[in-house]
Amino acid sequence: MSPGRISTSPSWPSRRLPKALQEWLGGQDKIPATKLLEPTKIMPRAFASIAFTDSVKAAQRRYGSRESNRGFELARDKHNELTEGDAQFIAARDSFYQATVSETGWPYVQHRGGPAGFLQVLDCRTIGYADFSGNRQYLSVGNLSADSRIALILMDYPNQSRLKIWGRARIVHEADEPELIARLELPGYEARVERGIVIDVEAVEWNCPQHITPRYTEEEFGEIIAPLLEENSRLRDQDRQMPVIPPILGEGPLALVISGVRQLAPRVRAYELRHPEGEMIPAIEAGAYLSVPVLLHDGSASVRHYSISSNPARRDAYEIAVLLQADGAGGSQFIHDRYELGQILHCAVPHNNFSLHADERPAVLIAGGIGITPIKAMALALKAQDRRFFVHYAGRSRRDMAYLDRLQRQFGDQLRVYATDQQPMELARIMSAAPAESMFYVCGPQRLVDGVLRMAGELDISTDRIRIERFSASFDNAQTIEIELKRSGKTVQVSPTESILSAVEAAGILVPAECRVGQCGSCAVKVLDGSPQHCDVVLSDHEHIEDQLMCICVSRASSSKLVLDI
Repeated sequence: MSPGRISTSPSWPSRRLPKALQEWLGGQDKIPATKLLEPTKIMPRAFASIAFTDSVKAAQRRYGSRESNRGFELARDKHNELTEGDAQFIAARDSFYQATVSETGWPYVQHRGGPAGFLQVLDCRTIGYADFSGNRQYLSVGNLSADSRIALILMDYPNQSRLKIWGRARIVHEADEPELIARLELPGYEARVERGIVIDVEAVEWNCPQHITPRYTEEEFGEIIAPLLEENSRLRDQDRQMPVIPPILGEGPLALVISGVRQLAPRVRAYELRHPEGEMIPAIEAGAYLSVPVLLHDGSASVRHYSISSNPARRDAYEIAVLLQADGAGGSQFIHDRYELGQILHCAVPHNNFSLHADERPAVLIAGGIGITPIKAMALALKAQDRRFFVHYAGRSRRDMAYLDRLQRQFGDQLRVYATDQQPMELARIMSAAPAESMFYVCGPQRLVDGVLRMAGELDISTDRIRIERFSASFDNAQTIEIELKRSGKTVQVSPTESILSAVEAAGILVPAECRVGQCGSCAVKVLDGSPQHCDVVLSDHEHIEDQLMCICVSRASSSKLVLDI
């Protein structure tokens, strides 16, 4: 979808126009004919102009999708040019399907194949390919000689995506345009080129990924299993060197046994945890997290916090999903390498700093990467309560996105997926089109959190309607600061890459700390002097200003020095 698209969301029962579109219409909730005549502001997508005939619109009305499809006719971008992302997708394809029309009106669909990149982007409005010698029936060539209209579908089966292109084709022969044919030829590919096909693009559209069965070439399958083979070899070597892990890990009051392990994505693994005796486990609400024991690279014992992604209504098991972070302190590496079926973990009782609101306001759930874990549990709870919600899930690629197939089955049209190698998440459209008074929940990397907060400011959405779960503390653009610990009589220097909490702990001062990402408030201390820069999402303005409290796990300082009551 284009960044400028304004449309109604098919997920919401309301038929009111989006807020941004109502503002453009001067507060009206219907589109006057005069507004529809302003092509510089709003226009139909090129593919809608081609494909949405009167009979197609009639079918949409009959089957109840006319309103949801009307958004394609209220776009700021016609989508009649290829973007850089489109070009990269095209260059990676080794085949496509093309449709032409005969003089008798019959369509003909043909598969075209060759080395990856044989379909070439000549410019943002033109593509072409060398037409290799085939069975010599010349059905497509004959059709194009009489009717230049052509439609292509390009498939990416592993990532369950497809691109549709409409255009007008012309046939090019070497005798007439030798330079163009030379440009379309593929060095090293031995098939004979009979002609070139050059297509003037009239419309481009990414298609719905549903019902695409993933299929893999031998090379792609080799790439998938190569990391697993490498990990297997590494683990064999590591097992010879590492000490035996005790059958019971941790000192928490809640004993859990690892009863299941599943690979969700190349770097994401799910662990199912049950009571060792089969008893019911403590009840939780969506957004809760579990603290599990680990051993770090230096051999020290520690804990790591993971959102519980399973249905909150379950009392028989929790499930957590762990992203392998090879450059971390070793917590996730230990879990991937050393957690085994039957292992007993002594964990803390689950906590929740990211709970759902209790009233009937709609919920907009926004997840980035492994941030889908609490969002998945929230969506399951909201669905069970028959409450209005919508899930927006972004990841580097569909292959990297945990739980994707399950989410598509469970939530259908209430889920929108953004594989950023193909289609970035558009926060402006998501947040402006949300129903009035919606609550927003976001979990993901810092750039996603910052983007949501920035967009909330631009759209005048109160921060009281936004709840955040961070992966970790972020100290981008931080400066070195001096911290005076008044009661301890110590002064510590905090580098730009560490938290105040970690610097204080390194100085031998113990401070209560739970989440370490500014969400629980357990590390809040009083500021006696200096100007703190608050980055937490748990303390109120009154606690920041009147009580002079700051969460030292994430907050920094705008002054060069802080004096803390520690």
